[in-house]
Amino acid sequence: QVQLVESGGGLVQAGGSLRLSCAASGHTFSMYAMGWFRQAPGKEREFVGTISWSSTKYADSVKGRFTISRDNAKNTVYLQMNNLKPEDTAVYYCAATWGGGLYSNQGLYNYWGQGTQVTVSS
Repeated sequence: QVQLVESGGGLVQAGGSLRLSCAASGHTFSMYAMGWFRQAPGKEREFVGTISWSSTKYADSVKGRFTISRDNAKNTVYLQMNNLKPEDTAVYYCAATWGGGLYSNQGLYNYWGQGTQVTVSS
């Protein structure tokens, strides 16, 4: 069982930056692929990015602005968000699945955090 807790959300102006953190429980964090997803009001949850043991993959809408990294010693994955836009406003979720691939399909993730709100004002 893996428990995930996101933090770092908040209100920021367009063009600003935020860094989200996702802390995971357990002793095998390095063996999990981690994903970030988001859900805007009235919309379905969508893929943001994912990190495997050594690689990353991003949605086209965030490529070049968002960066995912992980610190296995701290059991934490990060989502650095730069040049934020109002359309980035959403609840952001981290998720975990066993394995070393890059998974954009949220159905492949077994564990989810509770989400953290990001609001970008224009």
